[in-house]
Amino acid sequence: MNRPAIGILGGTFNPVHVGHLRGALDCRDLLGLDSIRLMPARLPPLKATPGVSAAHRARMLDLAVEGMAGLTVDRRELDREGLSFTVDTLRELRQELGPEVVIVFIMGADSLQRLNHWQDWELLLDHASIAVLSRPPGDLQLPPELQGWLKEHEVSPSQLLKQAEGAVTRLLQPALDISSSALRLAVAGGRNVRYLLPDRVLEYINDHGLYRSAK
Repeated sequence: MNRPAIGILGGTFNPVHVGHLRGALDCRDLLGLDSIRLMPARLPPLKATPGVSAAHRARMLDLAVEGMAGLTVDRRELDREGLSFTVDTLRELRQELGPEVVIVFIMGADSLQRLNHWQDWELLLDHASIAVLSRPPGDLQLPPELQGWLKEHEVSPSQLLKQAEGAVTRLLQPALDISSSALRLAVAGGRNVRYLLPDRVLEYINDHGLYRSAK
């Protein structure tokens, strides 16, 4: 009997774009996850405070995933006061879902390279496994402590769902050179960003006058 398996994709989503959505769908399909929760951060510890409100960012996510099977929005970090630490979120999810559900936290290779700066990063695998989305050629330059950590815990993608937590895998994602920061600059500069964002997200940005200044 297969364990239930969910993925968690966190971020500021400021704004959500097609790279986020393709990464989520690729993980769902490649790993065989039942669903993926897109989880916007209230106050990311290692990034600047988003210039757009949590309410706007969450609403854009709702619009982006509407009608997309297997993708949902989880607002728990927006509802929690203070900084959004991933270890707190994964601990809460494990307590909520129980010991048998597979939880896979999805991150980009750039986040993995800075993982040793995260709050209590050594405890993340006590509550979940991790899938790292790497772009071609997929090589990672990691500090020594992360190299040893990865060597100890890495498994193939086909083995990741065999345990509820405690493993790391790497997935090769087709290159989509899109970033939220570049999109914010493009919108502020009056450039056309259609097809880089879901249409309903772009409509929302225009209707509410978001990202008109380059921040």
